[in-house]
Amino acid sequence: MTIAAPNLRAQAPAASTPAQSASPTGVLGIWQGTLHIAQANKDLRIEMKVAKAGDGSLKLTFYSIDQGAQALAASKTAFQDGTLTFLLEMIGGKYEGKMSADGKTITGTWTQGPNGMPLVLTRTEPDAAWPIPEPVKPMAADANPGLDVATIKPSKPGAQGKGIGFRGTHFMTMNFDVNDMIAVAYGLHAKQIIGAPDWLGTDLFDIDGVPDVPGRPNIKQQGLMLQKLLADRFALKFHREQRELSVYAIEVGSGGPKMKATVAGPNDGQGFGFRGLGDLTVINMSMKEFATWMQSSVMDKPVVDKTGLTAKYDFTLKWTPDDSQFAQFRGAVTTPPPAGDNPNAPPSLYTAMQEQLGLKFSATKAMDDVIVIDHIEKPSAN
Repeated sequence: MTIAAPNLRAQAPAASTPAQSASPTGVLGIWQGTLHIAQANKDLRIEMKVAKAGDGSLKLTFYSIDQGAQALAASKTAFQDGTLTFLLEMIGGKYEGKMSADGKTITGTWTQGPNGMPLVLTRTEPDAAWPIPEPVKPMAADANPGLDVATIKPSKPGAQGKGIGFRGTHFMTMNFDVNDMIAVAYGLHAKQIIGAPDWLGTDLFDIDGVPDVPGRPNIKQQGLMLQKLLADRFALKFHREQRELSVYAIEVGSGGPKMKATVAGPNDGQGFGFRGLGDLTVINMSMKEFATWMQSSVMDKPVVDKTGLTAKYDFTLKWTPDDSQFAQFRGAVTTPPPAGDNPNAPPSLYTAMQEQLGLKFSATKAMDDVIVIDHIEKPSAN
């Protein structure tokens, strides 16, 4: 799994370059290393700046140079007995490494998901550090973007991974079928798409496009781009109806919500990403947005928000998936084994929602929107 999933991530404030530690075996300063992603056969340059915070604690800022170089602030950083540990909650990453006797390197393991990867960090002077690219600024809030240039290719058979988001200035999807595209474009579940030919749920595509408006789009603007792409390259035509559907409803539990209000700013990005199936991080999302992404990526039925909550939240949610969940990912990622008798396995989604978020998640029926496909074609040539 790479450093940043294709979903958008909240951006942490950039940190200034810290002064080098007076001690040759201190941890303050700039550290660099290269992470080799074997399954993708590529290398990612990692740069970290470690400084002292106002209260004397360590402040670590993390940059993945080849993935847009957003400044990610570590939520926990410690350096004890020559061992550096830090946690990046927003992308589900952690590191532990031991400093060499001369203080020039730290040899350790980067973990994001089930498997760890070796990462050796080298102390680097500021004038020798890799330049950090300027982050892409948010797209204007009132922009209505399309894709100026877009390549649509069949996904490689057996390729692992699935996602949507940005890399630099490029909008990308991986292992997306057309049901996925319509779900994101219009905020629907596949069961709200009526009259679709079978290939909409079986043919997988990778998209690589550049928006026709400068800046990084928000989630709503990603949907607008996909709407235009579906009309232009797939000749999609449809009409809307309302029908009674089996749905899942999210409501506030008896003890009230347990989520924390987001620390992201009004112009920061949003995140809905998995470190593994059933291990979810949500950043800067309302309950309505959370429901939309749960239905498009996890559940076997539409999900409706009945919480009445209007704030945006940051939280993690860990559960053991059952056979009805993550059908959208099958064939694109390795599914976890059943919990069986493992006493340390996370609870079911329904229990986890109550215990970890203070929310109820229940099956019911409700009137909901559907779109009825009138016409669609396989994508036109690039």
